[in-house]
Amino acid sequence: MKTGKMPDKPAVLAEAARLRALFEAAGAVPVEADVLQPADTLLDLYGEDIRARAFTTTDPFRGEVMLRPDFTVPVVQRHMDGGAEPARYTYAGEVFRRQEDDPDRPAEFIQVGFEVFDRTDPVAADTEVFALFADILAPLNLRAATGDIGLLTAAVRGLATSERRKTALLRHIWRPARFRALLNRYAGNTPVPAARAALLAAADPFADAPPHIGLRSRAEVAARIDALREDAATPPLGGEVDLLNALLEIRVTLSDALEPLRDISVDLPAIQPTLDLFEARLAAMSGHGIDLSAIDFEGSYGRTSLEYYDGFVFGFYAMSRPDLPAIASGGRYDALTHALGKGTTSPAVGGVIRPALASEVAP
Repeated sequence: MKTGKMPDKPAVLAEAARLRALFEAAGAVPVEADVLQPADTLLDLYGEDIRARAFTTTDPFRGEVMLRPDFTVPVVQRHMDGGAEPARYTYAGEVFRRQEDDPDRPAEFIQVGFEVFDRTDPVAADTEVFALFADILAPLNLRAATGDIGLLTAAVRGLATSERRKTALLRHIWRPARFRALLNRYAGNTPVPAARAALLAAADPFADAPPHIGLRSRAEVAARIDALREDAATPPLGGEVDLLNALLEIRVTLSDALEPLRDISVDLPAIQPTLDLFEARLAAMSGHGIDLSAIDFEGSYGRTSLEYYDGFVFGFYAMSRPDLPAIASGGRYDALTHALGKGTTSPAVGGVIRPALASEVAP
């Protein structure tokens, strides 16, 4: 049963102002972002899946637009359009997310964020952001959870399989059920549907086909069939599936995370460069006075967030309120800056706090 007080909006706005002031004190410049964001940018980044999470409408001059689902994308666009580096930004304002699975969760809420753009020392930047959030949230006695999307993407890129299969797995890292289904299929654990098998075995798959009335051209359909045939001829994944599963199933404290990851890297050396960064981050966090034994590490953590995180990820949760989402969350998103930077990259890490939730669990 859900319990706890629901703060009123003036209290939430006051808490948001307090949090933003703390980020400003840490060197961040306050920025704003339009509530209406161009839909094409978000659709280019995330595909049609973003529609399930965003509110869309049509403007007669700007075309399709979305109510701001978060601040990170417009802040990155602002920075990549000419911001100096290093840079630190903070913001506070409403974001809008459709809630199809839980009617009790608000579709409109306030975020307060802190973003760091600094290429000189990514490990130090990761540590700075996490430590700042940990310090600000310390009075709430929250559980901290961390992960590293970079380890999983490096593992997928190192698989002994076709580039087509690796691309498909990378595209679905943030959709765990689809990722698992693909992995099972590529391992040969899922039988090919009879209709597909018959289609691929046919000498001429267009023989006896009805008149073409679909949106895809015959050439596009033929190319898709050729891709399916190529995939069917690709040897199944072997023991690497077990290694991926072992990586995803790790649930330890940060202080105990290196040993199982090193064990996996022996047979999956593609993760070693990312593991070196992971180890350096642990050393930096420990040197910053962070107790690694009090922080969880989960190999699959961060895979249900918006899809721009590609490295270190973190979240803070109320142990007394397991019904609540993360009070704060964040991570590294270097690839997003490249996607929005027209060929340039500005390594970045940041996070957000939801002041309504923070107020709800405050002592």
